[in-house]
Amino acid sequence: MSLVHRATPQDAEELLRLRQVMIDSVFTTDSSSNAATDWHAESLPTVRRRLADADGGFAAFVIDHPARPGALAALVAGTIEYRIGRAGNPHGSVGYVFSVATDPDVRRRGYARACMRTLLDWFRAKGVPHVDLNASAEAEPLYASLGFVRKPDPSMRLKL
Repeated sequence: MSLVHRATPQDAEELLRLRQVMIDSVFTTDSSSNAATDWHAESLPTVRRRLADADGGFAAFVIDHPARPGALAALVAGTIEYRIGRAGNPHGSVGYVFSVATDPDVRRRGYARACMRTLLDWFRAKGVPHVDLNASAEAEPLYASLGFVRKPDPSMRLKL
């Protein structure tokens, strides 16, 4: 039996906590200030609503923490985005993985890998032909072992 299960609205606060673990490990933030987590309260209703929509284009898969009841040990979240079709993807479905996080005290147990495999199965079941993600140097070996390859990325961003 798999330890991985799809996150529910009841997991929302823990999902945000693990997202913050990921943010703190990738970006330089001052996690000692409340500003680093002030956004959680505003985000919580949206996350709960998205987790409640089992047929939507968002899914999160988690593993419960083995030593802390009510806490999560690992999280993987992804979305299905629509882009106008093209050769190789006539329906325009693109998967995107984000917020891959494991609590520091339970790392190296295969939790992120198990959650990733479940998310990739979800994408396959939804007919998504390819999946994108941004990888930190630390996480790149995991993704490469699952078949992800680096690609030239011409993306740009405008902050509004």
